[in-house]
Amino acid sequence: MAVDDPDVLSQKAILAKISRRLLPLIGLGYLIAFMDRANISFAALQMNRDLHFSAAVYGLGGGLFFLSYALFEVPSNLLLVRFGARRWIARIMLTWGVIAAGMMYVRTPLEFYCLRFLLGLAEAGFFPGVILYLTTWFPAAHRGRAVSRFYIAWPLSSVFMGAVAGALLNLQGTLGLAGWQWLFLLEGLPAVVMGVLILRLMPDRPRDATWLSAGEVGWIEDRLAADAALLGHEESHLSWRVLRNPLVLQLSAVNFLVLGSYYAFNLSAPLILRDVTNLDATGVGIIVAAVGLLAACAMLFNGWHADIRGECYIHLCIPLAVMAAAYGVMSLTASPPVFAAGYGLAVMGNMAVAAVFWLLPGNLIHPRAMAVSLGVINAIGQTGSFISSYLWGLARDTSGSYRLGIAVLPLALLLAMVILLVMRRGVSVQATRV
Repeated sequence: MAVDDPDVLSQKAILAKISRRLLPLIGLGYLIAFMDRANISFAALQMNRDLHFSAAVYGLGGGLFFLSYALFEVPSNLLLVRFGARRWIARIMLTWGVIAAGMMYVRTPLEFYCLRFLLGLAEAGFFPGVILYLTTWFPAAHRGRAVSRFYIAWPLSSVFMGAVAGALLNLQGTLGLAGWQWLFLLEGLPAVVMGVLILRLMPDRPRDATWLSAGEVGWIEDRLAADAALLGHEESHLSWRVLRNPLVLQLSAVNFLVLGSYYAFNLSAPLILRDVTNLDATGVGIIVAAVGLLAACAMLFNGWHADIRGECYIHLCIPLAVMAAAYGVMSLTASPPVFAAGYGLAVMGNMAVAAVFWLLPGNLIHPRAMAVSLGVINAIGQTGSFISSYLWGLARDTSGSYRLGIAVLPLALLLAMVILLVMRRGVSVQATRV
């Protein structure tokens, strides 16, 4: 028997090798991606004042990213299938890096709207494309840990932004640029570098990886085939029949509610924290960074525990309940410490949900239908982010406060929890009949 035969080398070692080679690379790519889509939340501390943007203008511009992202989500996933993950994800990073840095030239609301729309168009397909990519490398029983280790880049991007945003904003006037312009420039260019690295270092599939033996590739492909067999007949990945699949529609509704709630609040979080706590940009950055670290721990724990227990629904419903309670408290309190604690719990709950939510499509939908399914689920979720961000800004301008918007968020999260419990019951009944 060969030394590198997977019967000799443990399955755990094979998966660890894949994790070491792939997850840091794509995780760093997602950290930069999320930073470039959300850094306007810190830029707004100066940009809205300098450019005289109202909350409605800012909310619409912030939300337009998600509209174009949603429109191009499914086509982008299908192009990824056609051209391969390596080339398509590298293309995504190169184009969005240039546009993200170009945000420094914004002067008018129209320019703001156009560049945010183009940024969403450029980045569309990155996240669902990576999720699809991971399903071709990790068997279902190990996917939760893989997704949470990649997805940890999301909360860690908050740590990075919180740590450096104050310093970049303090470059105000350097070389004739405003602090928010330095923020966009220096946080946009790393995406271009990452695009080149991904093109060189990321194999499309296990059989393209020179660092895997033939036996290891065979074991991975056998495990993935066994997972697919459990899901029944194959559907074409080009089939739009997934739009009639109740599971896809239910997951889309949950994603719409959860993502919409998260982005409505968090695109304005630094502004709100500044107003409630009376801290400067550096102080707000410290809070955001500390919460990001706690949220990363919550994400890792929930993804690991869901894998160990082999259960997703309760691991989603509990953090959703925590988030709803946190937003409810934040809508009622004027105490800076209590508000900051509520903010921390809300972000931790959201990251705990994110660690587990994207396991459900892989557990319930056949791999051949995953490209369209993931694109649809994420596109509808991003549509929720667009709608909620715009309505959030209108509510702020109309009422003069963010409290009305915060008070609505628990209702959306509780509705998402109800949908998941209905799904859990439906899947259990179907399994019992089979």
